[in-house]
Amino acid sequence: MSNGGKMDPGFCPNCGSILPLLRMARDVTCFSCRSDFDASAFGTMEVEYTIHFNSYENKKSDQAEQTAGEGAADGPIVNRQCPKCGNDQMSYATLQLRSADEGQTVFFTCTKCKFKMSENS
Repeated sequence: MSNGGKMDPGFCPNCGSILPLLRMARDVTCFSCRSDFDASAFGTMEVEYTIHFNSYENKKSDQAEQTAGEGAADGPIVNRQCPKCGNDQMSYATLQLRSADEGQTVFFTCTKCKFKMSENS
């Protein structure tokens, strides 16, 4: 923004938005007000950045943690038979999807085959 007629580098003097970084062209267009500026709009500002790549070992450990978590239940477990595999336990979660004067919707997930079903209560 303007400070007593002085423009802050990297900001549009017309609307105050952050200007996009310069590319190969020697001018830049403000995304908000579409005003065009030359490279002097950035003053002597320098931009530095560092790229950090994930290592293969970190990726493998993340996948192992995710796989270990897949066996965990999605909520409390009740004795209810799964219509797909016949397992006697299902986890459940409830949400209020309909109007407030109607019952909530119960979502059941089989702890064995992960089959999902819902029931309006």
